[in-house]
Amino acid sequence: MSEPVLEGDRLDGAPAPRETPALVGHHEAVAMVREAWDAGRLPHALLLGGPEGIGKATFAYQVARFVLAGGAAPAGSLDVDPAHPAARQVRVLSHPDMLVLRRTPSENGKLPTAIPAETVRKVRSFFGSTAALGGWRVCIVDTLDEMNTQGANALLKTLEEPPSRALFLLVSHAPGRLLPTIRSRCRAVPLRALSTGEVVTALEHLTGAMPTLDRARFQEAAEASEGSVREALILMAGEGLAIRKATAALLGALPAIDPKALHALGEKLQGDRGGAFENFVSTVESWISDHATGRRHTAALRLARLPEVWEKVRRAAVDADVYNLDRKTFVFRIFATLDEAVRH
Repeated sequence: MSEPVLEGDRLDGAPAPRETPALVGHHEAVAMVREAWDAGRLPHALLLGGPEGIGKATFAYQVARFVLAGGAAPAGSLDVDPAHPAARQVRVLSHPDMLVLRRTPSENGKLPTAIPAETVRKVRSFFGSTAALGGWRVCIVDTLDEMNTQGANALLKTLEEPPSRALFLLVSHAPGRLLPTIRSRCRAVPLRALSTGEVVTALEHLTGAMPTLDRARFQEAAEASEGSVREALILMAGEGLAIRKATAALLGALPAIDPKALHALGEKLQGDRGGAFENFVSTVESWISDHATGRRHTAALRLARLPEVWEKVRRAAVDADVYNLDRKTFVFRIFATLDEAVRH
């Protein structure tokens, strides 16, 4: 039976992916899974890759409900009736044939920076036993990016020799950075950023669980979200949109740095009011990603070692969040890292 887990990246007031029955967008991925199921050729491992906040985990839980319910959904769909026993069990993480691997809190209540290898080793015993309900067994990993090398190798052992009617649903924000041996044993399911209209629709779906959402800001937040519902929610909180604009202006001025502007931005992040910290981090990561993919280019900018820079920023953000480090110091540290990269 899956153990309760803490959704470390869950936004205040927002439903967890397992609690979200409606998936917005990703019609091609839904069709692929349904067609494979109907043909009896569902792969044993699906690698769900794409930007953060677009619904990858929500899609993983939708597939899990569908498979554990034995395909009990209308033709061409993966939508299981929320009242179905499997759907209820998945929602509360009590289904005996589902295992969820995530970062879990330590004894002091803090979340580690990676999924421990000993947690990943549960996979072998989980798939080594008979399915409790005699059907499929499903393992969701959210996310593979938070798994260290030891954990990845432990997972690989079962991926190489999966038992029958076993399904891995592996979520990754950066699948290209995963071990090639893991990627080669999975069916890649690339999920793309949502359209502005789809983000607005997703926000509308959330109003039941989040009645304080300001509908008047949906369109502006969706347009600035780069296709991420999570990003739209962060932008709508507090000074989200203003912080994004201030961060973007500082990034656009690199390699020049304005200490006073950095100081002012750091002050806004102190206390992490309304998701300001996450807003800053996501803006920086999007900026790096845009340069890495060529979506954004500045003639004077030659950002070196993009993967290393992205990893440094992400790890620094995790450390700052886990250990509650000073936000102003964090801002200066991130821009020092970026300044060094653009100058070499």
